[in-house]
Amino acid sequence: MPDRRFSSLRRTSLREGVTIAIAAAGVVAVAASSAVSVADDGVSFRIAMVAEQDPAAAPVAAALPAPMPAPLVVPAPLTVPVPEPIPAPEPIPAPMPAPVYPNNLDGWIRQALDVMQANNIPGSYEGIRRNVMRESTGNPQAINLWDSNAAKGIPSKGLLQVIDPTFRSYHVEGTSWDIYDPVANIVAACNYAAHNYGSMDNVNSAY
Repeated sequence: MPDRRFSSLRRTSLREGVTIAIAAAGVVAVAASSAVSVADDGVSFRIAMVAEQDPAAAPVAAALPAPMPAPLVVPAPLTVPVPEPIPAPEPIPAPMPAPVYPNNLDGWIRQALDVMQANNIPGSYEGIRRNVMRESTGNPQAINLWDSNAAKGIPSKGLLQVIDPTFRSYHVEGTSWDIYDPVANIVAACNYAAHNYGSMDNVNSAY
């Protein structure tokens, strides 16, 4: 028959052992929790210290989103300058048609005046016509065979009764060398009068 005292002693010892084990486990858990807390406090303290010394050096929390990559810069397409259109050249004006002069005294005088103007020879329509009518009555083939010049063998000829030496000396370039040509005769006579009288307008008699 077992000893009841021994059985009671064993139950007491078992309860005490369990109690001791539970207490020991609690102590270990408390110590571990304290160690973790101390460790966390130390890390937080060091982060705070670094942040105070150099804010830029503070570690970024893992919870922050990763930085966005820099946007891709696409270069603008090259533009080729378009040359401005070359302006069309101004049209060249058509040359003025040559004047047409009637083959009569009026036309001869007007053509002679245009030649005289181009060569800076003075004279007017009325001054030329007045002397033509006195010298030849408007006949381009007129010739004087009775005056002193005729006696010398150099008769006066044409509309303004010019002798050959005078015609050759005062001939104007661009006109005919024929002393009977109406325009050439008028221009040469007016050139002579300009040199000796200032203008055919100043001639009122034989010259």
